[in-house]
Amino acid sequence: MPTMFPAAGVDELIKTGGSTRVNANVKSRFAPGDKVLARNINPISHTRLPQYIRGKTGVVDRDHGVFVFPDTNAALKGEKPQHVYSVMFTFRELWGAEAAEEDKIYIDLWDDYIDPVK
Repeated sequence: MPTMFPAAGVDELIKTGGSTRVNANVKSRFAPGDKVLARNINPISHTRLPQYIRGKTGVVDRDHGVFVFPDTNAALKGEKPQHVYSVMFTFRELWGAEAAEEDKIYIDLWDDYIDPVK
């Protein structure tokens, strides 16, 4: 059974910050420069996958390391450690040809949110 964070510790956590980084040996699926596709999923449960990038193509900018996967952790289904990547999306990919060509956005995404572009 997963351990819940005690309510008495919330104030201190907010003041000092906290991380869900874990020391787990999880193989990275992607490297900087890899093209990836944000999965087009619509779960009825918790997700941190922004809807406006679902089904869109981006490029991995960096690998932040291994962290707890919030989708399973919030549902008390385990930490499911995995890599988190900073993925760059162009505004044109997200909002079409009328968007400024040079504008980009970087979004941190868990491994379960992305697939390789073939």
